[in-house]
Amino acid sequence: MAKRWLAAAVAGLLLLSACSGPDSDQSPEQANPAPGAAKPGPPPGPYPFGTVQQKAPAIQDGKVGVVRRIQTDKPYVFITMDDGAVKDPSAPSLIQQSGGHPVLFLNNRYVKGHEAYFKSILDSTGAVLGDHTVNHPNLKGKPLDFQKKEICDDADDFQKSLGVRPTLFRPPFGNYDQNTLKAAAMCGMRATVLWTASVNDGVVQFQVGDKLRPGDIVLMHFRKTFKEDYEAFLARAKQDGLTPVPLADFLG
Repeated sequence: MAKRWLAAAVAGLLLLSACSGPDSDQSPEQANPAPGAAKPGPPPGPYPFGTVQQKAPAIQDGKVGVVRRIQTDKPYVFITMDDGAVKDPSAPSLIQQSGGHPVLFLNNRYVKGHEAYFKSILDSTGAVLGDHTVNHPNLKGKPLDFQKKEICDDADDFQKSLGVRPTLFRPPFGNYDQNTLKAAAMCGMRATVLWTASVNDGVVQFQVGDKLRPGDIVLMHFRKTFKEDYEAFLARAKQDGLTPVPLADFLG
C-alpha cells in the first residue's frame, strides 16, 4: 500500500512539473527586447548597395560626360543634396533612418569649420561625397584655369579634411561649358551630374510631367527647410512607386 501511495505521489509531482513551464505567450521568440536595444534600420535595398550597376559615360576628347538622369527600367530614383550652407542637426538621423543614400555636392566654403558634421553624415548614412566647387561661382564662360582651380581645389580640400576625394561633379546653378567638362576631367571627375526634378519649400517640382520617373535625379539643398524637403522627396518617391538608391552605383 505504501509503495502504491509513493508511486502515485511521484507521478503527481512529475505531472505538476510538466505543466508548470513558461507561459505559451512568453516564448523566446515573443520576448520583449532588452531596454536600449537598437532599433531596426532601414529595409534592405533591392540589390547590394555599393556594387556597380552601370558605368558613367566614357571621357571623350578629354571631357567628362553630362548626366541628367539614369537610363533604367527599374523603379529607382536618386537624391542629391547641394552646397551645405545650413547644417540641420536632424539631417544625419533622417538620412540614416530612410536609407536614402544621397550624393552630397558640397562647396568647401560651407564645409570648412564644419567637417565633423558632414563627416558624420558620410560615415553613418552611406552618402557619397561630390564636388560642387570651392566658392559656388557660375563657371560658364570662365577661363579653363579658373574652372580647374575651383573644381580641383574643392576635391583636394575634401581629401585632406574629410578623407574622401569626390569623383562626381555638379556645376553651380547647373551652368557649364566645354571648359567645365575639360576641367572636371583634369580634376579626376567621372561625370558632370545635373538633375530632372528638385525640392523647394517642401514641394517636389518636375522638369517633365507631374511625377517622378524611374531614373530621375532629384536636387535639394542644405537649407532651413531640409527636413520638409527631404520628407517631401521620400513621400513623393513612395507615391510614385520608386525606391531611392545610390547614384554612385550607376556612375561607376
